[in-house]
Amino acid sequence: MDDQTKDLINNEIDNNEVCLFMKGTPDAPQCGFSMAVTNILKILEVNFKGVNVLADQNLRDGIKVFSDWPTIPQLYVKKEFIGGCDIVKEMYENGELAKLFEENGIDFKKKN
Repeated sequence: MDDQTKDLINNEIDNNEVCLFMKGTPDAPQCGFSMAVTNILKILEVNFKGVNVLADQNLRDGIKVFSDWPTIPQLYVKKEFIGGCDIVKEMYENGELAKLFEENGIDFKKKN
């Protein structure tokens, strides 16, 4: 991974409390896994930055090296790598994702 790609990844993670490296954009996901994670974040009304890895092959390859995680999407919260679609989905279903947001002071819609 080149320095420019690494700097881009670090910049997105550093400047966005919730950052999702995904295929497509939050309004137009380009794969089902990216759509699933985006939908979970939208249900929780979390303000997040979606980074489209399809726009840059270096970024698409680089994020996998950066996180040492083979798949996309990848969710970061407060600079910490959380996981991909399966992990985020499981955390959402068992309440861990809401707890993570709460512990990190991130606004989200709590279930009634």
